[in-house]
Amino acid sequence: MTQPADFFHGALEPELAGPFGAIWDGSGTTFRVWSANATSLELLLRSPQGSMAVPLGNEAPGIWSAYMPAAEPGTRYGLRADGPFLPEAGHVFNPAKLLLDPYARAIDGPLRWDDRLLGYRLTPDGVLLRDPADSADALPWAVVVDGAFDWRGDAPPAVPWHRTVIYEAHVKGLTRLHPDVPPELRGTYLGLACEPVIAHLRALGVTAVELMPVHHAIDNAHLARVGLTNYWGYATVGFFAPDARFASRPGAQVDEFREMVRRLHAAGIEVILDVVYNHTGEGSYDGPTVAFRGLDNASWYRLAPHQRGRYEDVTGCGNTLDVRRPLVHRFIVDSLRYWALEMHVDGFRFDLAPALARDGRGFAVDAPLFQELAADPAFAHVKLIAEPWDLGTDGYRLGQFPPGWAEWNGKYRDAVRRFWRGGGGLGEVAARLTGSSDIFERTGRPPQAGVNFITCHDGFTLADVVAFEQKHNEANGEDNRDGSDWNESRNWGVEGPTDVRRVLAMRSRVRRSLMATLALSLGVPMLLHGDELGRTQLGNNNAYCQDSALSWVDWTPSEARDEWFGFVRRVLALRRGAPLLACRTYLPAGATPAAPWRWFGPGGEELSPQDWSDPGRHAVLALLRPDLDGVTVTAPEPGERVWLLGLNGGSRSHVVQPPALAGVSGWMLLLDTATPAAAGVVGEAGVRLAPHALLLLEAVVGR
Repeated sequence: MTQPADFFHGALEPELAGPFGAIWDGSGTTFRVWSANATSLELLLRSPQGSMAVPLGNEAPGIWSAYMPAAEPGTRYGLRADGPFLPEAGHVFNPAKLLLDPYARAIDGPLRWDDRLLGYRLTPDGVLLRDPADSADALPWAVVVDGAFDWRGDAPPAVPWHRTVIYEAHVKGLTRLHPDVPPELRGTYLGLACEPVIAHLRALGVTAVELMPVHHAIDNAHLARVGLTNYWGYATVGFFAPDARFASRPGAQVDEFREMVRRLHAAGIEVILDVVYNHTGEGSYDGPTVAFRGLDNASWYRLAPHQRGRYEDVTGCGNTLDVRRPLVHRFIVDSLRYWALEMHVDGFRFDLAPALARDGRGFAVDAPLFQELAADPAFAHVKLIAEPWDLGTDGYRLGQFPPGWAEWNGKYRDAVRRFWRGGGGLGEVAARLTGSSDIFERTGRPPQAGVNFITCHDGFTLADVVAFEQKHNEANGEDNRDGSDWNESRNWGVEGPTDVRRVLAMRSRVRRSLMATLALSLGVPMLLHGDELGRTQLGNNNAYCQDSALSWVDWTPSEARDEWFGFVRRVLALRRGAPLLACRTYLPAGATPAAPWRWFGPGGEELSPQDWSDPGRHAVLALLRPDLDGVTVTAPEPGERVWLLGLNGGSRSHVVQPPALAGVSGWMLLLDTATPAAAGVVGEAGVRLAPHALLLLEAVVGR
């Protein structure tokens, strides 16, 4: 693996490549911890037999260890580290603070905010001093675990990218209100793996669940003070530990997570984790000292130059892990390998991924982490997905990740929302519909490099995209200042809930058009949990701290919910029946019968290049051949299906006259988002394409 000279700082010797953390060997446990700048480390053990403190030996530079025969699985442990207190140089050691092992495989419970977690305090005259309070009773403890588990023949579903349909979900939020999940399992790993939930996912056509963070996270101080919690979990401190809040029984989180994976695999569903390796839950310089900061602050974090030990923050979360250092690089790879090999996870979505590839110059597409993941056999069949933006300089890197990576396609979301709210952009929505070749083809990647989405956890739900034009985040306690002011949404006449029929009818139409577009686009579709059931957050577009019914999926039966769920199933089934939408190459548009895509105006006239830039044009017909698989492109043959997809993002209706095609004598209406129950033969008078509606017609080439 090549390593740019200006990327790595320091070195981690190859002979020190043994496992870190607490490793049980059947007779005892080896504890190994890294700290380059500590002068001493102490291991604290708690078990039913009693407590003890043991100094760790310095077996090699930066490596501290001890072997404890009495430390069996279930033993709770913590660390204390002493060393220099020189904040201006980034050193903030404080032996009064209990610390979590960064490699802990389990943590015994949630962190409840306590000021004793602060490692230092600012005096009135501006001097930082160590805080003397012992934090041992304020912090959860790490737990020794037995790595054995009976997987009972588990095998990964290995769903290829071109057949993948992703469902982004929160473990608790998905199942907390599900009436058919046993009450004791609601909101847990085992609740998500219950048969009613799996049956729902299978009926929808989902092939992978992308779980919002399940690495052990902590609450932020400002949330604890107002009675809120870090519901989303983007404040990780245990990168090897399944979050204990999702276990149905104390101490069962490791095995219950594995059982969840096993059951989902048995149903043919992959498990993708949303992972947060760009920062930790310790937050900014005035945050708590719970692990990394206390063990070796200057080694783990990127320090801002010329700012007296303060952090370089490209994440917006107060700190940035310094992946340029071999220690941090090794830590991230070790964590990913653990989840892939020992927890049988099928993929990872990397939060703020550019932060993992920033050297001294900026984003580096050949970053050592990317190279190692590409070369390591452990990740040969693991899905890698980037959130391709962070908050640093030039942080928006969509389309710039290396081969083998997929990316959340934010431009897809923007273009599709804008088009259906009536904002135009006909040319761009056509580019997104056909696989975003302008973004991904230049790096030699297929259409499946783009993960298409209309909504995700961050922002409005689909129901709210058509019901709110402004964010309504007052419940978050920040006077509605948090969350994005950009939504590309439209309320269609009334802000929020209403009984006005015409408003409700238009909202339903546009919601159907958005979902149908997602299902019928080339690329990998991703749905947000509950969107298929009409979930609303009442206009809150940043519900990160709302562990309540506002964020949980409402499973209450209703005729409207069942009708909407049936529509979503229907359009995803249409997608599965169209090999073209799973094509792994970019198929060009053209004006010949053999072209996979052809573009027309509503009257059946072939579009000219000038038509695409006409700001007054809001409707288009796409002629596509759904049976094409991208291998052979010839003129349509007898028996082949042809689809005509009509999109009208404008406010006036059009009469669609299908273009004349050799061998086609009639068209059938498959889908009309303005009148979802409509079906049948399209007559000579054509068919009406209503405002803000999508049509799908089908014909079969005659013999």
